[in-house]
Amino acid sequence: MQGTPARKGRNLVATVSHRLRAAIADGTLKPGDKLASESGLTEEHQVSRTVIREAIASLRADGLVEVRHGVGVFVLATQPKPQGGLQSVDPNRVSSIIEMLEVRAAIEIEAAGLAAGRCSPAQQELVFEALHVMNNQIASGTATVESDRAFHLAIADSTNNPRFRELLQAIGEQMIPRSLLGNDRPEATPADYLSQIQQEHETIARAIADRDETAARDAMRNHLKGSQQRYRALMRSTRSNTTA
Repeated sequence: MQGTPARKGRNLVATVSHRLRAAIADGTLKPGDKLASESGLTEEHQVSRTVIREAIASLRADGLVEVRHGVGVFVLATQPKPQGGLQSVDPNRVSSIIEMLEVRAAIEIEAAGLAAGRCSPAQQELVFEALHVMNNQIASGTATVESDRAFHLAIADSTNNPRFRELLQAIGEQMIPRSLLGNDRPEATPADYLSQIQQEHETIARAIADRDETAARDAMRNHLKGSQQRYRALMRSTRSNTTA
């Protein structure tokens, strides 16, 4: 079953937006840098102009870029806040989180692709149910570590290969980084961060429901690689604060 054009469009916007956010987070795009032209970005990312415009609008809404009409789009000096808004954490702990996320990527990117090709309708419902629970918890200010973990385990189950769940369960609760940093309190996790995570989760879930194996792998890769970038930004920020 092929995904609808609307769903595919949302997936592409999320993918391009994530790539640009990651480039800003890791310093590839620095404050004051001018983004490529609309036609240049269209060619670079192999998407339509509409997708590029919506991705830029998303970044602009979050204060990451500024559109100067007739001139171009520029990265703003204000960078995204470190994950969870933490100002001081043990850099060694963040380093361990990044290592764990690399292991998860090796497991879960393939799991997402297999889930898209193999999942049953009932398994799809469980993935969306976990997504729905997280949305409700975010709205009510409730901790989301367990529902986040349930979402990823539901995808593992959707591969119909029990070894994927076993591997993720072996990682334990720490597979959700916020559990290690004590950062699942509503007041410690900014709404914009949770919103971004949920957009990434929804992109993964939709790709699986569309049975698009490539899109599912790409969406999971963007999610986990994006998390790595966010924690690297946090680690750099923490080290800068300790040496200042």
